[in-house]
Amino acid sequence: MQKYKDSSLSPAERAEDLLAQMTLREKIAQIDITRGVSYSAEGSKDPGNCSVADGDTLDMDKFAALVGDRGIGYIHDIYASPRYKNEFQRYLVEKTRLGIPCIFTAEALHGVCHHGASILPVPLVLSQSFDADLAEAYGDCIASETRALGHHEILAPNLDVAREPRWGRTEETLGEDTCLAKTMGVAVIRGEQKGDISRPDAVITEPKHYCVHGIAEGGLNCAPARAGVREVETEYLPVFEAAIREGGAYNVMACYNSIDSEVVISSRRYMTEILKERIGLPGISRADWGAIERLMTHHFTAADHKEAIRAVKQAGLDMQGCCDVPEAEYEQIIYELIESGELSEADLDESVRRILRMKFELGLFEHPYADEAAYKSVLRCEKHKDISLRTAQEGVVLLKNDGVLPLSEDIKTIAVIGPSSALQKIGGYSSRPVGYTIRSVYDEMREKFAAATVRQCDGCAITHTKGDETVYVDGQPHLTKALDADIADMLDTAVGIAASSDVAVLVCGDNNVTSGEGMDRSSLTLAGKQRALIEKVAATGTPVVLVLENGKAVDLSVEKDVCSAILTAGFGGEFGAKAIADVLAGDVNPAGRLSVSFPRADGMFPCYYTRRTGGWPDYYEGKSSPLYAFGFGLSYTQFAYTDLQIDKRADYTYDVSFTVKNIGGRDGDEVAQLYLHDVIGSVARPLLQLRHFCRVHLKAGEEMRLRFTLLWDDFKLYNAACEWVVEPGDFEVLVGAASSDIRLRQTVTIE
Repeated sequence: MQKYKDSSLSPAERAEDLLAQMTLREKIAQIDITRGVSYSAEGSKDPGNCSVADGDTLDMDKFAALVGDRGIGYIHDIYASPRYKNEFQRYLVEKTRLGIPCIFTAEALHGVCHHGASILPVPLVLSQSFDADLAEAYGDCIASETRALGHHEILAPNLDVAREPRWGRTEETLGEDTCLAKTMGVAVIRGEQKGDISRPDAVITEPKHYCVHGIAEGGLNCAPARAGVREVETEYLPVFEAAIREGGAYNVMACYNSIDSEVVISSRRYMTEILKERIGLPGISRADWGAIERLMTHHFTAADHKEAIRAVKQAGLDMQGCCDVPEAEYEQIIYELIESGELSEADLDESVRRILRMKFELGLFEHPYADEAAYKSVLRCEKHKDISLRTAQEGVVLLKNDGVLPLSEDIKTIAVIGPSSALQKIGGYSSRPVGYTIRSVYDEMREKFAAATVRQCDGCAITHTKGDETVYVDGQPHLTKALDADIADMLDTAVGIAASSDVAVLVCGDNNVTSGEGMDRSSLTLAGKQRALIEKVAATGTPVVLVLENGKAVDLSVEKDVCSAILTAGFGGEFGAKAIADVLAGDVNPAGRLSVSFPRADGMFPCYYTRRTGGWPDYYEGKSSPLYAFGFGLSYTQFAYTDLQIDKRADYTYDVSFTVKNIGGRDGDEVAQLYLHDVIGSVARPLLQLRHFCRVHLKAGEEMRLRFTLLWDDFKLYNAACEWVVEPGDFEVLVGAASSDIRLRQTVTIE
């Protein structure tokens, strides 16, 4: 038996033996990827989702013509039953010289993009829960369904720190704060990888988009990030460093853009010195779809594919995205560059070594084929439905309530109005609800308030689209299908229904034309005639409850004055409507907190809470502070914070404890947040930064003692010499219910 086939040896030993037996062509093939759907004989029935229907056949002659007897490293975009993956895998195992299986890669941001799979709330909604335990369960659900379908790796989670509110991909992220994104991101990864990627319910994660992508200039997707070294090191890199070191993430996807004019995928500093040598990435780095081509078409740092590939490979990028450069051309260029000495075969060997080690750790050489039936009992199982619903419920944020909520059980007439009231929005990177129907807020309200008269009217559209046409944009063509049919403007009809109702629930926000990848905006005002609809309905005198199914922050400068209550539920997945109805009825007490700040008015960008000080406090039009700040969220009960105590345990180590009591009449959750303020420092800093948080459930009248521990990392500062230090001086410990709602404070002094 060949040594690499001996399962008693370590993955590293087996990878080394196999690598020594490979030809140059075979090595290059391992850093290449092809699209599985492109071998579908019939073509995808749904090109937007790269699906292959049962009963279709694969053109294996076409596949064989590409991979020959050398194989290929990865196959992406094959959302089909596992038997199709097994057909590809069988060829690679049985008909290539060394029998090296491939890794199947999938999109699984908030559920694997397979027809009929669970559609969880988008990550932004998850982040609004401030619940790390829930984040781990969320990751577990995604991994279980993805692996059951025969995929081994996912291009997720999105760990971009989202500080440009016009950017369409905000919905994919875990918010604007480094601490929150780091904590929730690590939890998701742990749920997905489970500490052992050979498990039949675990996947390899590939966090994206390393490492500064969420501050795109002008809000335009892939636009440059204007960030200096200190901001990169303190605000953005820590999220990816924690994902790798604490979460155990194997791979990363590099961002499209440049940082301070340095294109990341062709930067040796970012791709090798920081990512591999300093942070210690165990797996591989991959370009995003089309990123190598953009060196020629957008950054203008390369004249052709050969120059572009040479630049990224010399920087340390391990492999291209999905068919950025056609497979045969990509492999031939690398072959020529190595033969000419422009690229080092030793560097290629290091990339291939990492890939082979992952394949051995996955157990692919012993178990290359997926169970072809198990997925049927895993997809949308009751456990996963419960996680999806719980995430949607915990992620609802109540922004305003003048007492109209929760709605009375005795209410007689309810108007359910708005372009999302009868068509639930689920966000980008979603599977399709095949085999079941996603219920709308209107559906859920009729059931929840069965004794009342519930009437519905769209009122207006979010955007007018071309029917069911698929819109293609740079990056992910299968995630931009416009789900809204054209909706006629019926503002007067909506107003008439509202005028004769006891309350009007307006469900407004975004769709996948106003939010998502490549769906950026120059304004945060609700699209279309939604603001006019809200104002006209409010003018009737009927109390208005505004429900936002949004993918980013919204300008509520008008809505805050005319609505009796406002809540943001985001894209809540397949059970988002039920979560909304549960909150409106009071069956669920809302406790979500904003993970991105909402500006006071359109044009007040940026508005994230950790902006550096020094600017003038006000605009001509008013205050520059957020309307609804990071960490903010109301409840149907009230909580009191008392008795802050700080005990020094060791140098740079402090135990912080305090009591939270539910002083209202309802059971509920509270999200306690601990911030630090470095009073005097050698460089400019935010006025406060989140360091710890905890979501707890308290019955009416119940109190709980909460404890956090502050460590050296919490106090550290990246000084003028670009060194991490803890400077002596005073630090304010701030405890409260939001970045704008500090209840307790005490100063500690670092000697």
